[in-house]
Amino acid sequence: MSSTINKSAEQDFRDAFERLKKGKTIRLPLGAPVTQANVAREAGRDPSALKKERYPLLILAVQAYVTSKSEQERGRKRTTDNRARTDKQKLADYRKQIDRLSSIVAAQNSTIEDLLDEVDRLKSGRVSPFPQGHGQKSE
Repeated sequence: MSSTINKSAEQDFRDAFERLKKGKTIRLPLGAPVTQANVAREAGRDPSALKKERYPLLILAVQAYVTSKSEQERGRKRTTDNRARTDKQKLADYRKQIDRLSSIVAAQNSTIEDLLDEVDRLKSGRVSPFPQGHGQKSE
C-alpha cells in the first residue's frame, strides 16, 4: 500500500472525526455519537479499517475525545439529577440519613456505657478472669 493512499485514508478519517465532533455528519444521522467505529463509518469505510496499528495518533485522539465527553456528561448529569430531586425526595433522604446516624449514635452510646461500667468494675477491684456471658458463672 503506498503512503499516498494511506495518507488519504487517514485524512478521510480525520475529516470524519471533525464532522462527528461538530455534529455535521454526511453519512451518519445527525447527532451520532463519536466512536471509533462511527469515525470509520462517517469516512465511508469499514470500522475494521480504523486500526490502532495503522493510525495510533488518530485513535488516541478519538479515545481522548470520547473520554472527555463522557466525563463532561457525568458532571452534567450529576448536577441535573440533584436539581431534579423534589423537596419531598430531599426531605425523605435527609430523614433516612438522620435515622441511620441516630442508630449509629445509639450503638456508640451503648458501647460507651459498657466501657464505663467495665472501668468502674476494674477500679473497684472486682476483677474476674472471664467477662460475664462467656460460659463462666459469676459469683
